[in-house]
Amino acid sequence: MSRQISIQTADGAMDAHIFVPENADGPLPAVVLFTDIGGLRPCYFDKAQTVADNGYAVLMPNIYYRDAAGAVVPEGKSFRDDDVRPTLFEYAARLKPEAQSRDFAGLVDTLDAEAEFAAGPIGVVGYCLTGAFALRMAAQFPARVAAAAGFHAAKLAAKGDDNSPVHIVDQIRARVYFGHADKDEHLPPAQIARMEEALAAAGVHFTTELYAGAAHGYTAFDTPAYDEAADARHYKRLASLFEETLGLDNA
Repeated sequence: MSRQISIQTADGAMDAHIFVPENADGPLPAVVLFTDIGGLRPCYFDKAQTVADNGYAVLMPNIYYRDAAGAVVPEGKSFRDDDVRPTLFEYAARLKPEAQSRDFAGLVDTLDAEAEFAAGPIGVVGYCLTGAFALRMAAQFPARVAAAAGFHAAKLAAKGDDNSPVHIVDQIRARVYFGHADKDEHLPPAQIARMEEALAAAGVHFTTELYAGAAHGYTAFDTPAYDEAADARHYKRLASLFEETLGLDNA
């Protein structure tokens, strides 16, 4: 149950999709779901609908709208293919924190304008590189974002990176959850420890879990890293987080 919309941002028209449960009645608590580096594709349409079916209105934007509308990965190809990855890395490299900030503003305006979304707290979830997006959006809108989650998130606290989200967690008022992939080359133990130390120092209510045996990308069923048990666990944790922070009684 989805429809496509166009969001006017400071940088142009962003294509996005809204998902609601079948037979949805009235506005529902709002969730923003960011795709992994592979962008819009069937795997993430399924993910957004699964989250929506728990009683939420889910907004899923095309993070690469500045470069391409719709899917970036050609049909029949994988974002892991050698002839696809360079394009994705090129597009992702342009998503600097300043650009993300402008996009977040457009997303919040959309949540306030579209009929599917109830007024009140917002949940945000990101995967892979967009785990950092979830943190940044929570920091930019501390009065609105009540829950922020990241799964197999990447580069959250790289040493020497001035743009790392580890530097802005003191602005977060949301509850934060991270489900880390085991032995993730994109988020080594030192970065996990650095992020946890920063969250604790900032007084953020956070939970982190290591998904033992699960590889980076474990929630994406269109990759070799997919782990069915870990994916089911991720949905369970996300459902609990949103139920406790975004219930209609809180909206």
